[in-house]
Amino acid sequence: MTYIEELKTLAAAHSVATSYYSSTGEHIEVSEDTLLKTLNALGVNVGFGENAPTEEALRAAINEFEDAKFTRSLPPCVVAVQGDEHVFPVHVHDGAEAKVSIALETGEVVPAHQVENWSPSREINGIQWGEASFATPKNLPLGWHTLHLVTEGLTASCQLVVTPARLSTADSLVTSPVTGVMAQLYSVRSRDSWGMGDFRDLGAIAEATATTAGAQFLLINPLHAGEPFAPIEDSPYLPTSRRFINPLYIHVEDIDEVAGLAPQDRATLESYAKQFRALNDTPDIIERNPIFQAKLEILHKLFHVSRSPEREQAFREYCETEGAGLEAFATWCAEKTIAAGAMAHNSHSADMAEATDFYRWLQWICDQQLGAAQARAKAAGMRIGIMADLAVGVHPGGADAATLAPYLAPAASVGAPPDGYNQFGQDWSQPPWHPVKLAEAGYAPWRDMLRTVLRHSGGIRVDHILGLFRLWWIPRMQSPTTGTYVYYDYNALVGILVLEAERAGAVVIGEDLGTFEAWVQDVLGARGIMGTSVLWFEGSPSGGPRHQGEYRPLALTSVTTHDLPPTAGMLYGEHIALRHRLGLFTRDVADEDADDLRWQNEILQRIADTGSFQNGPLENKHFYDSNRTERGDALDLIAGMHRFIAGTPSALACLSLVDLVGDVRAQNQPGTCRDQYPNWCVPLCDSKGQPLLIEDFATHPAFRKIAEAGRR
Repeated sequence: MTYIEELKTLAAAHSVATSYYSSTGEHIEVSEDTLLKTLNALGVNVGFGENAPTEEALRAAINEFEDAKFTRSLPPCVVAVQGDEHVFPVHVHDGAEAKVSIALETGEVVPAHQVENWSPSREINGIQWGEASFATPKNLPLGWHTLHLVTEGLTASCQLVVTPARLSTADSLVTSPVTGVMAQLYSVRSRDSWGMGDFRDLGAIAEATATTAGAQFLLINPLHAGEPFAPIEDSPYLPTSRRFINPLYIHVEDIDEVAGLAPQDRATLESYAKQFRALNDTPDIIERNPIFQAKLEILHKLFHVSRSPEREQAFREYCETEGAGLEAFATWCAEKTIAAGAMAHNSHSADMAEATDFYRWLQWICDQQLGAAQARAKAAGMRIGIMADLAVGVHPGGADAATLAPYLAPAASVGAPPDGYNQFGQDWSQPPWHPVKLAEAGYAPWRDMLRTVLRHSGGIRVDHILGLFRLWWIPRMQSPTTGTYVYYDYNALVGILVLEAERAGAVVIGEDLGTFEAWVQDVLGARGIMGTSVLWFEGSPSGGPRHQGEYRPLALTSVTTHDLPPTAGMLYGEHIALRHRLGLFTRDVADEDADDLRWQNEILQRIADTGSFQNGPLENKHFYDSNRTERGDALDLIAGMHRFIAGTPSALACLSLVDLVGDVRAQNQPGTCRDQYPNWCVPLCDSKGQPLLIEDFATHPAFRKIAEAGRR
């Protein structure tokens, strides 16, 4: 083989794509430099640049990979589907007898049976190795079991995970579809908020949307933990930990120990509450840092108030449940805080044990308040209740990057290749899972994170679920255009997601937008995972926008998404104007606008054909013109669009809270940072830019009209 053929063979062996198809269908060959840097990020130390390997070194690396695989007694982890006979390889000294048993999580032990395998033996480092194959029984129960191998001269074990063939939680929703609402929690405030939404507001939003809009679920932004003290990251999609929760959302006054505060501390609390409540009535950009600083000051005081025996026991039981993961996270927070002097700044001891306990306690308070919000949602009649959002990855300098470092690949950064969202590609800066190291850990970090997130959630939306199949790896500090895909064992990652959701009784929605291979949606659908359909992106197999009856039953369907402006803004062309101002186009803006307007007109006509516009779309004919500068009342159009969505066969129809009130400003512009656009900092406002509170929903004319249009 030639040098490039050897390099491609080595890359393919380590699940690195050597070519791919772009969002426009163009076939792209991955550069030699990217392949070498990606292999090195995976721990395949072949060098790059001036230290690039020779052809002989590449061939040696290929042989080393094959030898390592053939001398591994058991696979890193075996993930099976219940009801299937799952066959897996076992490697032992040639001719040696192998016995494989399965220890179930119940404690029972059952045998695995051997099946035919005629693979030839191989001599490696002077030892002759042979391969045998074993199969799991078809009737194994769901759960986390252990495989044990006993053979001449060695023993080995690995995790065996038996997953459901199909997640059952969506079945009743397919036969009886429902409507829900999506909202960015930080942006939605009540009279009692401290300038941004919190856990008490979460319960109030659920009640208000269930009562006024008939919502059966409330999909919210990720609540993942941020930095342990200010300044903190604005983006909920760049957390310090995906498993644990952001204390920024704590509603301080709802903590039982408030009653035990000293008078001067209670006065401080009330002073802060008054100061930040004044922000609820302004449309100004949300500034998290002063809010978080004030909350932390009060939370430190509350931490030192004596707890009742019952609450102390509940706290300790929570710590035991979360175990080593919570201990590692709290320790990281404490170390960062003490190093920065943040504890001393608040006049509290810099004692490591106390600081660690404080951050464990914060997570317990978050867990309690999130649980209370879910209970409130269910009491209001929601079938699903709170639906969590799981970000793609974590901040490269965060807690998970440190505590889960053995299972990550920090020399690479996750992102997206160039597409319609951003024609320069995107770098999300997040270190990806290392596919082999994660498997060798028995996927425990993935499982533990899912269990924590699902504890108080009736559903989970997995952002960029395509990342369970392949992720766009970028050599760190390079352009997103220099990346390539790295493939994962999707049967394992998807199977474990299905298992944990089934046990939690939760629905799963996969955000399957962007560039992907068509079969991916078939795999997700077969496992009972709902897809995501957004009106603006849906094309019909017969050409033009998708017809109402063509939408997927097993899907969450909406008009918009948090990565687009509200629907009014889309109709006004705000998404074009904003990206033009930010210099995100590689083609002429007039061409972009013309193409976008043409597509919008086709969509609106498709909706009109169903009779969803009760007043007739031609009354809003200015949206069909090439000049979008005249801003008419978009309410009728928005109502008709949601009426159309409600009429699709999709199990879940989702209204966006910003659409319910006629908001215009985008919450996020992908591929930009704070000095370009105030991503994730825009408070909920009406069509005139005036702030709205949760208490206003029931009487707001637009809210009631669009809610009624989207009701099922």
